[in-house]
Amino acid sequence: MSGIGHDHPPRKAVLALADGRAFKGYGFGAEGEGIGEVVFNTSMTGYQEILTDPSYRGQLVTMTYPLIGNTGVNDPDIESAKPFQSGFIVKEYTDHPSNWRATGDLDAYLQRHGIVGIQGIDTRALTKHIRDVGAQQGIISTLDLDEKKLAKRAAEAPSLVGRDLVKEVSCKQSYEWAEGSWRSQISNLKSQISEPFRVVVCDFGVKRNILRCLIDAGCRVTVVPARTAASDILSMNPDGIVLSNGPGDPEAVPYAIEAARSLIGKKPIFGICLGHQILGLAMNGKTYKLKFGHHGGNQPVMDMTTGKVEITAQNHGFAVDVDSIGSEMELTHINLNDRTVEGMRHRTLPVFSVQYHPEASPGPHDSSYLFKRFVGMMENG
Repeated sequence: MSGIGHDHPPRKAVLALADGRAFKGYGFGAEGEGIGEVVFNTSMTGYQEILTDPSYRGQLVTMTYPLIGNTGVNDPDIESAKPFQSGFIVKEYTDHPSNWRATGDLDAYLQRHGIVGIQGIDTRALTKHIRDVGAQQGIISTLDLDEKKLAKRAAEAPSLVGRDLVKEVSCKQSYEWAEGSWRSQISNLKSQISEPFRVVVCDFGVKRNILRCLIDAGCRVTVVPARTAASDILSMNPDGIVLSNGPGDPEAVPYAIEAARSLIGKKPIFGICLGHQILGLAMNGKTYKLKFGHHGGNQPVMDMTTGKVEITAQNHGFAVDVDSIGSEMELTHINLNDRTVEGMRHRTLPVFSVQYHPEASPGPHDSSYLFKRFVGMMENG
């Protein structure tokens, strides 16, 4: 079995779900236990970016692509300071990476960060089960292999609903960000701007590629903690504000909703993922939990204004209720799989948001034009 090296004898592991379904496999990464909501990601590449996306805080992520670990890990591809997932679930892990950029292997990386992994299970069966019954709490254990006990513990674990996970991933102090992407997706934009636009990014769990894309677009970026008051943001006199992605239930961060409400109409605003949901709540809309969420790099989204379809990267378990956002906001993008809200904009103010990830990383790059749209909004005041 790949991933069980000659000098690493197999150690048994179990994944147990709250509804009693259990999967036997083998552990990799750290020994121990990981508890969280079990979701699946349909991306075929980019497992390192997925692992280090803070939006996965409190979740056990299943990769539907069967072979994971073959490209190793490297520092340039991380999206935050460390992986925030509760655990990692794969069909087959390979401990012999082959990639010229690799500086280490995934097993050692997960061990270093205390992330428990399980491999050798039928991830297709698990994915179909989640699609049928919905995302639910689960536990990976290399210590206790009693499936009934583990399932009971998973059932007793708190769900994502009502939990403030943003406070666990947001930065503690403000900082400047100056690094652009190694391969600018919108490099033609930078040369057209003589003076960088000052952008404040509210960090609800921001991915670094959002910051890189803003730099590529000709912005000077300051990142502030999630609890930063609107008055403090405005005192920095930014040209625009980004409400970032992040984990969990948007209703669990009332301080962010209140700040967003106070910022609307004061400066151009761009909301991404959780930031989009927070903006919807700030406009007196409602959000709801999806059955199993959208997680992957292949979600089709239609731009309602142009009819153009984008293939997008997504990672969220909640959505904005289209019927609740009111007449001030208009729907701009919809998901073609389930018709859920993927984008909206204010009819009169420089405010817009998308549910998906325009920064992608590792891809696709269909939606990078949205950073150009944000810059255009700041140019127009």
